Amino acid sequence: MDTEEFLLPRSRAANERLHAMIPGGAHTYAKGDDQYPENLAPVISHGRGAHVWDIDGNRYIEYGSGLRSVSLGHAHPRVTEAVRREIDRGSNFVRPSVVEVEAAERFLATVPTAEMVKFAKNGSDATTAAVRLARAATGRRRVALCADHPFFSTDDWFIGTTPMSAGIPTETTDLTVAFPYGDLTATEELLTRYQDEIACLILEPATHTEPPPGYLAGLRELADRHGCVLIFDEMITGLRWSEAGAQGLYGVVPDLSTFGKALGNGFAVSALAGRRELMERGGLRHSGERVFLLSTTHGAETHSLAAAIAVQTTYVEEGITARLHALGERLAAGVRDAAASMGVGDHVVVRGRASNLVFATLDENRQPSQEYRTLFLRRLLAGGVLAPSFVVSSALDDADIDHTVDVVAQACAVYRKALDACDPTPWLAGRPVKPVFRRLA
Repeated sequence: MDTEEFLLPRSRAANERLHAMIPGGAHTYAKGDDQYPENLAPVISHGRGAHVWDIDGNRYIEYGSGLRSVSLGHAHPRVTEAVRREIDRGSNFVRPSVVEVEAAERFLATVPTAEMVKFAKNGSDATTAAVRLARAATGRRRVALCADHPFFSTDDWFIGTTPMSAGIPTETTDLTVAFPYGDLTATEELLTRYQDEIACLILEPATHTEPPPGYLAGLRELADRHGCVLIFDEMITGLRWSEAGAQGLYGVVPDLSTFGKALGNGFAVSALAGRRELMERGGLRHSGERVFLLSTTHGAETHSLAAAIAVQTTYVEEGITARLHALGERLAAGVRDAAASMGVGDHVVVRGRASNLVFATLDENRQPSQEYRTLFLRRLLAGGVLAPSFVVSSALDDADIDHTVDVVAQACAVYRKALDACDPTPWLAGRPVKPVFRRLA
């Protein structure tokens, strides 16, 4: 389909309605229509497996489903069956349900490096609880986060470090310091500079690059030597790297870790897990000062916990992590071949672990370009591929991958024309897409 003929009138009208009532037009900034080419931000009607349909009637192969949360595909039968069963039995009670016992047992069996777990509804609450617990355990105020990782929490300790820091006191932001990923020397210098002040090191154990040999073990040693808590944010790596996350794959055990995203296959559930000595500070069976760890009305909704049990069981029994890697490897090879064949192999670049692929769109000088990203996304959408990333779900099949690669090849042909002209503007048909974190709207 020619992109000039690809119009989304119903989605465009729905986006206007969304902006009239919801700040940003979405409940997560990463889903905003500013992340898509102008007037080409589809509003979704429904999804099944690896496909979604917009309200204009178009079907897409979808990547990065639910911001990486739907890793088994939409409406996965094992998950929906478990959810329906619990909904018919009631979703929330005045006391813990037996599902909470079963969910905790299933989680700790899947992530054996953890000794206790507490569930919540979103990742931000879990990471902030980890930080609070680290501060309480160490008596220190400063948080050291990895500067190379894009997101940890909506809470002030992190958002104050981004360009969207309006409304956050500098006194809070000043307590957060940063270290670079992969650089143990710089991290030790930071810990020495703020000797006995840093409560924790928090990072994603891996993202778009593999950790350098010995890096995670080195962080473990540094945290022990300097008396701070090591926290792994496994929101993305959990299940996608291994059933037990990156800590299970690389064999380095953090003090605390946080999980979410894939854990519920789209249902709202996150987890804080870790060493009993730390976690029990938020409990009732100790004699020390109490920590208000996590206390959420909806954190123990039975249907979400049932979804988490079903997801983890499916991963283990059906070898889902291995399937994600196989699909990602096939997709990455196809996209790279398509880009190279169109002469843009140095400009459309696939990066990351096979189970968590992203792509970069580079200009004539091989610098990241929002304009070229816009051109690329327009062509993908017109070809029936909804891909803010190339993060796969296990519901994809070979035909989906083959179609995606064909559409990428067509997009790369136009990309080559824009590079030759040293100007992508004629192919944008509107403003370029924008980064999520920016100071002005």
